[in-house]
Amino acid sequence: MPFTYRAGTWLAILSVAALAGCATDERPREPSPPRPADVRAQIVSLLPGNTADRAGWAVDIYAALAALGITPSPPNICAVLAVTEQESTFRADPAVPKLARIAWDEIDRRAERLGVPRLAVRLALHISSPNGKSYSERIDAVTTEKELSLIFDDFIGMVPMGSRLFAGLNPVRTGGPMQVSIAFAERHAQTHSYPYPVVDSIRHEVFTRRGGMYFGIAHLLGYPAAYDKHLFRFADFNAGQYASRNAAFQSAVSHASGIPLDLDGDLVRPGDGDETRPGSTELAVRAIGKQIDLNHGAIRSALEQCDSAEFERSTLYKRVFELAERIERGPLPRAVVPRITLHSPKITRKLTTEWFATRVDQRHRRCLARVAASPVADSR
Repeated sequence: MPFTYRAGTWLAILSVAALAGCATDERPREPSPPRPADVRAQIVSLLPGNTADRAGWAVDIYAALAALGITPSPPNICAVLAVTEQESTFRADPAVPKLARIAWDEIDRRAERLGVPRLAVRLALHISSPNGKSYSERIDAVTTEKELSLIFDDFIGMVPMGSRLFAGLNPVRTGGPMQVSIAFAERHAQTHSYPYPVVDSIRHEVFTRRGGMYFGIAHLLGYPAAYDKHLFRFADFNAGQYASRNAAFQSAVSHASGIPLDLDGDLVRPGDGDETRPGSTELAVRAIGKQIDLNHGAIRSALEQCDSAEFERSTLYKRVFELAERIERGPLPRAVVPRITLHSPKITRKLTTEWFATRVDQRHRRCLARVAASPVADSR
């Protein structure tokens, strides 16, 4: 009897222990994703007080984040809001000061570049456009980039010499509330599913609030980057995706080779696929080719990955940093804000990528401070 009692007791203890062991093997549940309504409400609360149709902005921003698979975290939401406020103060098609003069200057530059007499172009623009007004009159009255883009679309299709002068060369290169590159939007739409019906063209979609926010968010957050600060994404938004990473690589090349380089993030000569005409960064890398045991072809092949996440996994990237850090006897940064002076007909004073990134980063920090101080943030 005592033996049976002890055996039963041990069996009970072992059973409890086994159950306890099974309980500890259970994986913790992943947190539930935030409800769309809650995210939209947070976006509304973070928009500037004078923003028109705040609920509409929140819908388009959340829809873009969801379609692109981007987590609607406060840092990401605030990044989108910071760029949009900097670029347009939340206007889908913002007015551009002195846009008519900018347009005429661009027309004259293009005509001169193509060897077309300025007078001939001016005469062509005096004919009537589809809305009854001459192209000259429409250009004189233009106030937004959307209007100007539509004028040039009409001109290309209707006016003699239009296709010769401007086919594929519409001078409006950016648009929408985030002032995203139209060329980027068109490339993105070729490889990703755009979540809205396309009315006329992707170019025209950029000038809508929904399209401008979708493509702007894709450019800002829709690529993998191992940055520890949103500051570098803001710099990339201005200078091109991975420009901050590439500028850090250029800095490492300078440390390794002793050759000064402009830290502009351009690793390959723009538009040039000829290995016999390398740019300054490629020449500097070639100078240390023996030290990193890579020939010219391998160097060129790796540098051509500079617009993707693959570049930082390349042998070239790793060996350049290893060599530079041995020389400097310490770690080097993997991201640097590119040193670029901005040039655009719309820019009337000296501005840089660093200026842009810093201004947006300040807005981002203020937005995050509002999130931290909000009752919603405290309750989560």
